[in-house]
Amino acid sequence: MAEGRIIKALSGFYYVSGPEGTVQCKGRGVFRNKKIKPLVGDQVVYKADNYKEGTVTEVKKRKNELIRPPIANVDQALLVFSAVEPAFSPLLLDRFLVHVEESDIDPLIVVTKEDLASEEVMKEVARYKAIYQKLGYPFYVVSNTSNKGLEEAALHFKDRITVIAGQSGVGKSSFLNALVPELNLETGAISTHLGRGKHTTRHVELISLYEGLVADTPGFSSLDFQEMDESELSLYFPEMRERLPDCKFRGCTHRKEPGCAVKEALEQGEISESRYNHYLQFYQELSEQQRRY
Repeated sequence: MAEGRIIKALSGFYYVSGPEGTVQCKGRGVFRNKKIKPLVGDQVVYKADNYKEGTVTEVKKRKNELIRPPIANVDQALLVFSAVEPAFSPLLLDRFLVHVEESDIDPLIVVTKEDLASEEVMKEVARYKAIYQKLGYPFYVVSNTSNKGLEEAALHFKDRITVIAGQSGVGKSSFLNALVPELNLETGAISTHLGRGKHTTRHVELISLYEGLVADTPGFSSLDFQEMDESELSLYFPEMRERLPDCKFRGCTHRKEPGCAVKEALEQGEISESRYNHYLQFYQELSEQQRRY
């Protein structure tokens, strides 16, 4: 028996990186009976039949897990957005941030395609960069063609499992290719008719990069709030979370209650209006979801 980490899952096989290299493993039948599905990122115990093949016998306790993309034990999420094609979306960024905050994952924000954007667009991106940096979120603007900002962002990978996520066509694979050209990951052009890219990444795989493990994941354009309750939502907005003790009423929803520290901070310009409006939008979405079920 040996211990290792699943670095790729493909066609029913789990590729486990262990003391003697990578072994292609099958899962034990008992996993299916217990409704356990091994995930990329899992620490596992496996039995090697030979130096190439083996069987996963145990999945160790997880730190966290994501449903989409399916990956476990993530330390950090690199949230990739583009300045143009598709346009930068603060609403989608805040949706991503809520999900990674809920999973206790550190976010790292990167905006690509600076070289393709107008000066006016980049001024708007810079305005949002200031908002998110004030909240303590690392935020980098990069160009995959000139490599500006790439190394700086990649230094965050060391000793961590990082999941790279974002809309299709924002340049996730291009970002990795610019860092390590020999990866030669497939990239997709933007459809001018649909305004979004084709999904070029077919499976989740951990790649050794800058002394860490990085997952290039299938692209997606939306995230659904599944098991979250609206009463928890403000916990995933750090500027609201830190002001909760100062609200007059316990369980304040920061919408209509008097003596709300969050609304006071909003009126004084200490909280971003766009972030607050996104909070209200997500709260409404969660409330409607609760009523449906």
